[in-house]
Amino acid sequence: MCDICVTQAVKERMLSRRSFFRGAAATAAGVAAGSVFQAPAALAQGHSAVEDLTHELHEGFPTFFGEQQFFFDQKFTYAKDKFNLAEFRVNEHTGTHIDAPLHFSADGMSVAEIPVGNLVVPLCIVDIAAKAEDNPDAQLTPDDLKAWIATHGEIPANACVAMHSGWGRHVATERFRNTGADDMGHYPGFHVEAAQMLLETQAGSIGVDTLSLDHGMSPDFATHYAWLPSGRFGIECLANLDKLPPVGATLVVGAPKHRGGTGGPARVIALI
Repeated sequence: MCDICVTQAVKERMLSRRSFFRGAAATAAGVAAGSVFQAPAALAQGHSAVEDLTHELHEGFPTFFGEQQFFFDQKFTYAKDKFNLAEFRVNEHTGTHIDAPLHFSADGMSVAEIPVGNLVVPLCIVDIAAKAEDNPDAQLTPDDLKAWIATHGEIPANACVAMHSGWGRHVATERFRNTGADDMGHYPGFHVEAAQMLLETQAGSIGVDTLSLDHGMSPDFATHYAWLPSGRFGIECLANLDKLPPVGATLVVGAPKHRGGTGGPARVIALI
């Protein structure tokens, strides 16, 4: 089919879809009005601000392996075709993204199978930025968790416990991956014993502002193997954790929903 034919066919389908959605809007509104949805308890307190915890994804975004993992191909342009449309290809574990249980287990939940109730949860932020400033190989340890709990109380049910190391500010530089002479990354992560400690709580997920749940020079992905096979998930490359309180925010994870997915780029926001 010629380009002009393709363009015309797309325009016709778009116009048809618009008419359909206009006609369906009233019906959808009526159905919604007659439905009752159980909101997660995390939303009950109400919020007054929103913070984006997602880095902008682009072709040069730093990756664990150091190779490009996001590819963007502009198929149609407004100047030529009167609409814009692009096609992209992406490794599941690129940018701000989810690690589903399936990522490090033989038969764990895929990203599509994570219950939606686990994606709107209390957010607990453990700040290790001071020690990470002096030591890029710093890890969030059980002592960090104990100190947080002593100050803020027990980890709430289904909470996401996120490590704030200050690493998000390096995302546009080589420092984010921080490869040393040993050809290994040097950046903070969760110590496996901290992950194991959290398995004894009601936490449902963990998050980091670095490239990996494990610290960069981990030889064995011990934290991944301890955490993900338990049926809980992780979030990597979070942004703007420094703008949030250590407790009280609600995390909203816009996880992708592709069948059999081991993870995927996500839009993650916090309600404050």
